[in-house]
Amino acid sequence: MKYGIVLKLFLLTTTLCLFITGTIYIGQTIFFKQYYENQKVNDLKSSIKSFEKQYLKSNGNVQSIQQLEQDFYRTNNTWITTLDKNGNIISSNDYYVEIKINDDKNSNQLVTIPLYHLLKGEDVFKDTPTITLGEEVDLYTIEKNNIILPFYLYFLQNDSDWLNQFIWTRIDNELQKNSKEFNEYNLHEKITLSIKYHDHPNFRINQFKGIVQNVRFPDQNDVSSIIYSNSFFMERISDFQTGLLFNGQNQFTTFTTDNYEKNGIKYKLFIDPVKDKNGNISYIFAMASLQPVDEAAQMVNDYFIYLIAFVLLLTILASFYYSIKIARPLLKINNSTRKIAGLDFSERIEYYSKDEIGDLSQNINLLSDTLHSHITQLQQDIEKEKQLENIRKEFISGVSHELKTPLSIMKGCISILKDGVASHKKDYYFEAMEKEVDKMDRLIIDMLELAKYESGTYKMKMESFYLDKVIEHICHQLHLEIEKKQLTIHKELTSIKVLANQHLIEQVITNYITNAIRYTPLNEHIYISTIVENEQVKVCVENKGSHIPGGQLEKVWERFYRGDTSRQRSEGSTGLGLAISKNILDLHGLQYGVMNTSDGVLFYFYLNTNR
Repeated sequence: MKYGIVLKLFLLTTTLCLFITGTIYIGQTIFFKQYYENQKVNDLKSSIKSFEKQYLKSNGNVQSIQQLEQDFYRTNNTWITTLDKNGNIISSNDYYVEIKINDDKNSNQLVTIPLYHLLKGEDVFKDTPTITLGEEVDLYTIEKNNIILPFYLYFLQNDSDWLNQFIWTRIDNELQKNSKEFNEYNLHEKITLSIKYHDHPNFRINQFKGIVQNVRFPDQNDVSSIIYSNSFFMERISDFQTGLLFNGQNQFTTFTTDNYEKNGIKYKLFIDPVKDKNGNISYIFAMASLQPVDEAAQMVNDYFIYLIAFVLLLTILASFYYSIKIARPLLKINNSTRKIAGLDFSERIEYYSKDEIGDLSQNINLLSDTLHSHITQLQQDIEKEKQLENIRKEFISGVSHELKTPLSIMKGCISILKDGVASHKKDYYFEAMEKEVDKMDRLIIDMLELAKYESGTYKMKMESFYLDKVIEHICHQLHLEIEKKQLTIHKELTSIKVLANQHLIEQVITNYITNAIRYTPLNEHIYISTIVENEQVKVCVENKGSHIPGGQLEKVWERFYRGDTSRQRSEGSTGLGLAISKNILDLHGLQYGVMNTSDGVLFYFYLNTNR
């Protein structure tokens, strides 16, 4: 049996570990690269959206936009720039040529032409072109979809030219559809001949004569010019501009991404159209290399080959060790439970590891202890039930006794009235019966209140209230009883808020004061005070009069207890007021008590302040 458990645990553990390792390797090989790439793309999308908010706040300030682009590149290692509605770089102010148009229609008009679409930045950094100010040039533009873009500059003096290759490729393809003769000419001749197709249905080409007025090339050492050194990024911008020209802006109305690959390296392109508060459209154009993703995935795959071999060896050794370790306490538990099944609860399992087997050992020990304690508890419950039965009998006896007197009085009055004796006192006997009915009504109400509090199901609602106002209100309600006995009430109250059930506490205070009035002789004094002690308030009600015998102090809280049996009927007491107060205070979890003073009796209880 022992070796069977060890073998099964070993095989199960080894198989599970190998399955998990294999699953991780397969998931790593198949899904890690895609997950890593998607995570990088999602992070960049979030960063671009943040860039968009800051870009809109810049209100087109070129320096602010350049700073945003540089910060974005340093943070995310991703090329980013902003383009206007025609696909020109908004933040570019250091890479252009100014040409003064010299023809009849546009005489002396100065045109600024961005050069990053015509010249590669890396070529300019290596060998800056020599341009003579005042040199004559031919400027060729293309017009389509209300967009006019320069795509070709021809310098007459040195017979050189600058060309936007992406736009010219699209023009060349369109023109070759109409005429095959273009293949027989060089570039400048083709562009010159293309002007005669100015009525082409898809675009219009215009030629302007001009003179170079100013030219500016970027400084390689300037941080803002680093964007021109990435020829692939600039090619994507030119390609995007060509797409805007020939396909219209409707193709870029939402945030889009695209994939490109060059020299075996994958790139992710992000295009985010932005509309400012004036309705002007611009584009956030970003490109990220996915080469780090490929390198990380390849590195992890190579690493896993060595890791799997190590994990395989470690799994076999660990599985064998833990199989033996787990099986040993199971065998001990089996022997112990066999004895417990024979009702021998003296056996204890001495195993205290902090795992499920340790919990099982402790639970079995707890089960043994619980069975023993439940048997003992059952015996105690039986004894308690007997005591409750005696209490019920005493309660019924007390109620019977309390109801016997008023019923006897009522029976006597009814007999007198029935026999016609003393008919002139008819009203007197009816009043006597009415008083006895009221007494029985109060008794029943008090009994129901007491049963409600003793049931353990009463739900209290705690609230804050001013204790002194409640006491003043109760004293005002009881002023007739106080005046009837010509008593003097002395109050030392503190204005403070307490936290309790106001209605129930009012009932307790009413019972305390009513009890004091009942047992205070005529023309004597009652003292009511509130004393703040730390976070509690002590409520005291002291009446002058006879003491309660020392052996009776704890019995005042019992049902139907009366301190002065000679006056128990005349005062109208049901004997349940203090028992009800005791249960209310127990529900609140408060301290209370009674004590004899030098010339009277003091009842007190504590309330929690609301701070």
